[in-house]
Amino acid sequence: MDPQTHYRICPLCEASCGLEIRTATGTQGSSAPQVVSIRGDEHDPFSQGYLCPKGVALKDLHEDPDRLRQPMRREADGQFVPISWAEAFEEIDRRLPALRQSYGPDCVGLSIGNPASHKIGLFSYFPGLARALGTRNIFSASTLDQMPKQLACGWMYGHWLSVPVPDLPRSDLLIILGANPAVSNGSLWTVPDFRGKAKAMRARGGRIIVIDPRRTETAQAADEHHAIRPGGDVFLLLGMLHTLFAEDLVRPGRLTGHLNGLDDLRALAAEFTPQHCASHAGLPEATVRQLARDLAAAPRAALYGRIGTCTQRFGTINSWLIDVLNILTGHLDSPGGLMFPKAAAFAANTLGRPGQGKGVTVGRRHSRVSRAPEIMGELPISCLSEEIETPGDGQIHALITVACNPVLSAPNGARLARALQGLDFMLSLDPYINETTRHAHLILPPPSPLEDWHYDLVFAQLSWRNHARWSGPVLPPSAAAPAPQAEWQTLLRLTAIVNGLGPQADLQALDDQALQAELQRSAGDRAAECLAMLDGGAGPARWLDLALRSGPYGDAFGARPDGLNLAKVRAAPHGIDLGELTPRIPEVLRTPSGRIELAPAALLAEVASVRTALQRPLDPELLLIGRRETRSNNSWMHNLPVLAKGKERCTLLIHPDDAARAGLDTGQTARLSNARGSVLAQVEVSDAMRPGVVSLPHGWGHDLAGARLQVAAQHPGVNMNLLLDEDDRDPVSGTSVLSGVPVRLSAAESVPTANH
Repeated sequence: MDPQTHYRICPLCEASCGLEIRTATGTQGSSAPQVVSIRGDEHDPFSQGYLCPKGVALKDLHEDPDRLRQPMRREADGQFVPISWAEAFEEIDRRLPALRQSYGPDCVGLSIGNPASHKIGLFSYFPGLARALGTRNIFSASTLDQMPKQLACGWMYGHWLSVPVPDLPRSDLLIILGANPAVSNGSLWTVPDFRGKAKAMRARGGRIIVIDPRRTETAQAADEHHAIRPGGDVFLLLGMLHTLFAEDLVRPGRLTGHLNGLDDLRALAAEFTPQHCASHAGLPEATVRQLARDLAAAPRAALYGRIGTCTQRFGTINSWLIDVLNILTGHLDSPGGLMFPKAAAFAANTLGRPGQGKGVTVGRRHSRVSRAPEIMGELPISCLSEEIETPGDGQIHALITVACNPVLSAPNGARLARALQGLDFMLSLDPYINETTRHAHLILPPPSPLEDWHYDLVFAQLSWRNHARWSGPVLPPSAAAPAPQAEWQTLLRLTAIVNGLGPQADLQALDDQALQAELQRSAGDRAAECLAMLDGGAGPARWLDLALRSGPYGDAFGARPDGLNLAKVRAAPHGIDLGELTPRIPEVLRTPSGRIELAPAALLAEVASVRTALQRPLDPELLLIGRRETRSNNSWMHNLPVLAKGKERCTLLIHPDDAARAGLDTGQTARLSNARGSVLAQVEVSDAMRPGVVSLPHGWGHDLAGARLQVAAQHPGVNMNLLLDEDDRDPVSGTSVLSGVPVRLSAAESVPTANH
């Protein structure tokens, strides 16, 4: 045995923890290196030794017998057979261009999932494929998650990824709305070991207040918990806004000269008194007022809201008001409040002219059937089924999915599954035959994460502390034939096929051309000199070197000798600490005005819908919400033994009073139903639930025929999205309503069966 130690960034969730992975040969009777241990890297300046159970699961993921090692083709009988990479690309070249020739560019749909955010090869080369296809039919998991926040921040600050995050280490008060960072370790806020940081905050006298229909794991460790009514967030936030103006608590501080729209907000807030809003928020009027007062009075404070605030009817208004409240109380861009990270590479808000820009553009086109708006170049993924099913110009005949499983993650997955069956051609880039990819004609797998290098392109832009970290492959490429291809190579070859260059195109030459064009644009006369200086050889490594060198800490191709480049980052096995967050306004702004836009016109107009909702009586029906589990990340980690073991986690949480009315107890089977369908779920009675609210975790339902997920199938759980309406969306962002859905609860004599 020859044990070796490797340092790796975990790619399995937003926390992006540093890992210490030890390998050795001669274990398990194999001459190839094997992983023998995974622990947190104590010397990582960002995660500081923290590790959640998902990091340990990298070994199971690498060794999973269900993980695909080579391309798979679905035969006429529905069975998948392995084929070579050459065969796969030749078939794509035969089928995809012909469909585009017959039906036009919009006949191809593209869908990309959350895991792509953890893969620099996928995230950086996917846009090239989208441009080559020229299709309007682009979808992603964003409209099941964070699109409202990105849209609100785009309008307010000028870029989709200018998302401020809590500066927890210096905060006196953290108010958390619709988020559970003790489980997620942040969401649109990369903060490994939230529990440890929260404990340290409270030890120095800080307070944490959680507002959530469930007494979550975060709420259990907080100073206060307020059980809001699902969907009541907008009424709470407007009531708090009214309080700030009515009680003369508006103190933007140094941001005063950087604001547009303060008078518009004052006028808007006048009618939304806490007295009128409290019942719809499901909170006492006094609580609404006190939360506003607490936020205003704290010297250093942050109001943070996440997925629970986004996946509801007024998701974009919620996301906007959260930032507005931080701004008006002087807690934006201030230590201990919400602050903007400064990433070392790829952050648009560090490039170009500081303090002013083009801003964001939305609604350049609309979906063909429902006329839903395009946001950030994407259409709502809940529109995908109808775009496949509905005949006419622009109908989707072919679909390319990249690291996504919308049959489980999107509303009414049963309809989507039927629609996928009718496609002329479906191609999936995915490591598994799952509930979505079982419909694909071809599946192209990625290499194991342990066989690939890693740099966080996205999450460094959302991090609690600035850093630059790179990690190399832990294990050599699989010796199995055919050898796996890097994801950037797969995407670039697909792009070449779409551009008519065929499956044998010279990928290096194509990448060289793209890099030269970018350098010609950005470096001008120095383009050839800069190209010769770039490190990395091929693929995203050279683009990373370019981004690091031209970023805010970069060496500017020699002009700043102490600055960063890829070689320096690679030479630091534990990463490079770039310091705590610092104030960035006005430099971070990219709005046309060069100011923070407090009152975007589209959001002011949408307040009319809030006014109408406030006038409607409350629905007495039981409301369904989702939840997140520590050992789960959406739908794609349920096949790993180390995460699947233990108690049943896909349970229906019910308050004791609601359980008693339905004659249910823990361990029994309940039926949840509404106009869209019904599911059977195992009951877990819990006083952590607000009365009148039940909860199921999302991403389950691994009981569909044709999927090859042996471990997940043993504990399939139920797919709560079968109860969701694909037409129920936040009209501003197109995000699906996944929370606060009315349901009926009853006892069921039978045990849970397949939920198709």
